[in-house]
Amino acid sequence: MYEFDMIILEDETGGYIAFVPALPGCHTQGDTLEELMKNMKECIELYMETLTEEEKKDVLRQRVVGIQKVKTLA
Repeated sequence: MYEFDMIILEDETGGYIAFVPALPGCHTQGDTLEELMKNMKECIELYMETLTEEEKKDVLRQRVVGIQKVKTLA
């Protein structure tokens, strides 16, 4: 059993989008949070199938520390 941090955003057209920072390119969407979670589990499983055991160890060590807002004048 694997556990990953996931970032969830509201989609501007409705529904949700999400990505896993530890797995570049691992992202999905869903009309509901339930659908999003189902899709993300499948996305992660498929992604993990492509990795070697050493690569799996590397990605499992990564953790999201936090999310911080940054204000700029740009």
